[in-house]
Amino acid sequence: MLGKVAIFGSGSWATAIAKIVLEAFKAKGGAALGLPEGTSADPLVWYMRRQDAIDDFLRLEHNPSYLSSVHFDTSRIVFTSDINEAVRQASTLIFATPSPYLKNHLRKLRVNLADKFIVTAIKGIIPEEELVVSEFFRQVYNVPDSNLAVIGGPSHAEEVALGRLTYLTIGSTNRETAKEFAALLASPYVKTRTSDDIVGIEYASVLKNVYSIAAGICFGLKYGDNFQSVLMSNAVQEMNRFLKAVYPIDRNVYETAYLGDLLVTGYSNFSRNRVFGTMIGRGYSVKSAQMEMEMIAEGYYGTATMKRLNRHFHVNMPILDAVYNILYERIEPKVEIQLLTESFR
Repeated sequence: MLGKVAIFGSGSWATAIAKIVLEAFKAKGGAALGLPEGTSADPLVWYMRRQDAIDDFLRLEHNPSYLSSVHFDTSRIVFTSDINEAVRQASTLIFATPSPYLKNHLRKLRVNLADKFIVTAIKGIIPEEELVVSEFFRQVYNVPDSNLAVIGGPSHAEEVALGRLTYLTIGSTNRETAKEFAALLASPYVKTRTSDDIVGIEYASVLKNVYSIAAGICFGLKYGDNFQSVLMSNAVQEMNRFLKAVYPIDRNVYETAYLGDLLVTGYSNFSRNRVFGTMIGRGYSVKSAQMEMEMIAEGYYGTATMKRLNRHFHVNMPILDAVYNILYERIEPKVEIQLLTESFR
């Protein structure tokens, strides 16, 4: 059984997931958590680091900073700024914080995570550890493989807020619990499937952010749709090469958890990584682009980490290299992208 659910994070994706889960509780009752038919679902536990954000949420009945059009019945939510209390109260823990901040959130944790079902909705990598999030929980907090899952697929929080059709993939080696969790999230506008490729989905979600920055840079440089399609075609091939090197199993990278997530992140105006890249292509410095954006572009951190990781695997990754050179080596975007275009066929 999934048991009581807790969400960790206060951003747009955490808010969108809370919306999905609470709608499931209302429509399916305790059956959504694997409880007997007719049993009511427990309130959702929601951890936010800042108590003032919780106070504003309770007063306004919506997230004051993200997806403010989504209103919540706050009587069905137990808010807490104490991470240990949130972990103690729930059996299924959904983490939706930006990956660079996850370690800082967990520094105060004193409760054992090993017997919890950990779901990462974080499409990023832990920069200091150079680990995808499931590996971080496995290695640092001794969470067994069977208690780990990841939410993947093309899923802009803004479209979830609008009730637009969304397809999610739940990656886990624990097929039964993954199916239960997928059933929890499923609704008329959220379609779900399961996969056992948890590591592949996570690395794909990191790389698609890097490629989205590349797409934004090219857009900012006024490259057209013709080239963008060539860029995305080469990006999925580059992703496939890396996934085969780091975790060689039988997978289809043209499924939605891989190619679908890449396309929506590379093309959509909702994509913060594409917006960040566009600003770089238009002449912003990295620092000025980061200061102007209201949300973090995870691909900035993912680029450096993936570059370091690839020193061990030696995969041919010209797009990753180009983005790294622009963001970290301060190579002029126009020059670097021109060199990249010459490597494509």
